[in-house]
Amino acid sequence: MSASNGTRNHLSGGDINTGEVLDARALNRALLARQMLLRREKLPVLEAVERLIGLQAQAPNAPYFALWARLEDFRQEGLSRLLLDKKAVRMALMRATLHLVSASDAMPLRSTLQSVMERSLKGAFGRQLKGADPAQLAAFGRSLVEDRPSTFGELGRHMRERWPALQSEALAAAVRNLVPLVQLPPRGIWGESGQAVHTSAERWLGQSRSAEPDTELLIRRYLAAFGPATAKDVQAWSGLTGLSKAMERLRPELVTFRNPAGDALFDLPDAPRPDSDTPAEPRFLGEFDNTLLSHADRGRILPDEYRSQVCTANGIVRSTILIDGYVAGTWKLTRERGKAILCIDPFAALSSPDSDALRLEGARLLQFAAEDHSHEVIIRQGGS
Repeated sequence: MSASNGTRNHLSGGDINTGEVLDARALNRALLARQMLLRREKLPVLEAVERLIGLQAQAPNAPYFALWARLEDFRQEGLSRLLLDKKAVRMALMRATLHLVSASDAMPLRSTLQSVMERSLKGAFGRQLKGADPAQLAAFGRSLVEDRPSTFGELGRHMRERWPALQSEALAAAVRNLVPLVQLPPRGIWGESGQAVHTSAERWLGQSRSAEPDTELLIRRYLAAFGPATAKDVQAWSGLTGLSKAMERLRPELVTFRNPAGDALFDLPDAPRPDSDTPAEPRFLGEFDNTLLSHADRGRILPDEYRSQVCTANGIVRSTILIDGYVAGTWKLTRERGKAILCIDPFAALSSPDSDALRLEGARLLQFAAEDHSHEVIIRQGGS
């Protein structure tokens, strides 16, 4: 039975195995609800960033598009001000990739994910750094960036003065992965440009690293933002390994379901699980949006047949459109001679209502991203 608001009745905790199978659409709607993609929410920007456990930030403007898709009346300055006021930072975290997170989340998350950073370093540069003492690399690199914030290129050259036999790229990577570094403004500020210049999070925020990792808290927060989920889903999002035991320890306070393949899905008892037929309006997601990257099975939002058209061989995740809650195409914004053009490439033909809704949402996107330009929305023929 469904609650009147379209969400299943809440369950109490205590190791409840409902035996219920959640089909693909139920999992999709749960994800959309927690990602604020069923309807825009009215939240302070910092609260939204924390609810989402940060935002992918490989592309400087990606977090702005992510928040525009999720929040009512979001303006770019709302996020830019957080970065300038040191209330939010850009740093390597989940999967050793760049994220934008709140200042209060930065050090606790980095402490819990430090093993991910170290494993990534070993996999990419282990041979190049063979024989070097990680503690010495970290201490010297920290002193350099705290004395003078640096690009990775500058950092690598300065590190090589001490370790001339090692490659600059490997030395800079060692500092990035062993020391919690943050990118400083103007990098990541809407409408501004600048190189990625780094210093330590401790120096920038005036904080110390959390003493103990808290994997169980990380799992709870993941489920609140991305659940229901398997242990493999949490691992795919975070980069952590061996999470099955931690999930089992949490089992008494969680509820469990099954996916169509029969795998156990863990969830918070009071998290939203909307009905499968809950409407989902068209949405525009920016590059590297978290919803596409946070499950072992990306099919809950990105159909397998479209994956290669969204996720490129060189690691780019393109900006996408959602139709009925699923990725159904890509989009690109270009500017020329005072005109901003939004070009939408559906993967299949769209219905007239979906085209109309997408065109209206696209006009809003142009108003947000290119307010001082004239606008044009182009929807190409699906499948072309």
